[in-house]
Amino acid sequence: MALLNLLRHQTSGSLNSFGCCWVNRAQIRDPFIIIVQLLTATLILTATGCQWAASGHNTTGTQLYEQGQYTAALQRFQKVIASDPQNADGYYNLAATTHRLGNQRQDQEMLTRAESLYNQCLDHDPNHLECHRGLAVLLVDTGRSDRAFALMKNWATQNPSNAEARIELARLYEESNDPQTAMKYLEDAVQKDANNPRAWLALARLRQQSGDLPQALQNYQQSLAINPVQPMAAAEVAKLSHQISGNAEASMAAGQTQIAAPAYGGGFMNRY
Repeated sequence: MALLNLLRHQTSGSLNSFGCCWVNRAQIRDPFIIIVQLLTATLILTATGCQWAASGHNTTGTQLYEQGQYTAALQRFQKVIASDPQNADGYYNLAATTHRLGNQRQDQEMLTRAESLYNQCLDHDPNHLECHRGLAVLLVDTGRSDRAFALMKNWATQNPSNAEARIELARLYEESNDPQTAMKYLEDAVQKDANNPRAWLALARLRQQSGDLPQALQNYQQSLAINPVQPMAAAEVAKLSHQISGNAEASMAAGQTQIAAPAYGGGFMNRY
């Protein structure tokens, strides 16, 4: 499962449409650690021999990355690939760490290397979610937004029943200040997979931002019904419930005031 990390500094501490703080750019995958945020997941370890060695290096590398020791993490992830050349998570972890270092050092050669590693990850696992996300971010960061959108659209087209591809494409559109198109892809995602809590959560946030509070509340509740372990989403439900209740009370008070106002003939308005 993936541990959340930032390839670029966050610009906001608020809950974003996709279940984490904006702007989280990539994740480091650790096969031994499960963090339940938006999805309930079960990790089954069947690795033997060199795969166990690769898993150990991935775990240690993830811990080093979390501690900010990126060069040391890079070395661990390189050992993953050396011991298990088919390990897609190893390629992804190596790509994400190289990407992070490339940004820090403003090293174009490292960014080019990261792009190659992301593509190698996808060669081994064409539906690797975090790798699609990481590569799309790198393409946007290097002035190739058109290729980022092409990457995500191709992924969605090649996987017509995959909700995750549509969620990530919607995320890219929202980051590009096109929430309407993002909304369309999220509506498609919940049609593809009505049991995907990320899709409902993202849809809820966009509808909240658009001012459709009752529908946003319903979508938050749908997400929580699927995965109750979402404290930030639960907080939004409480906030929206209070806000909607307050709006209803204010509207009722305004209506009562209007009924008590004199009508044209000096009498009072009748309610039928």
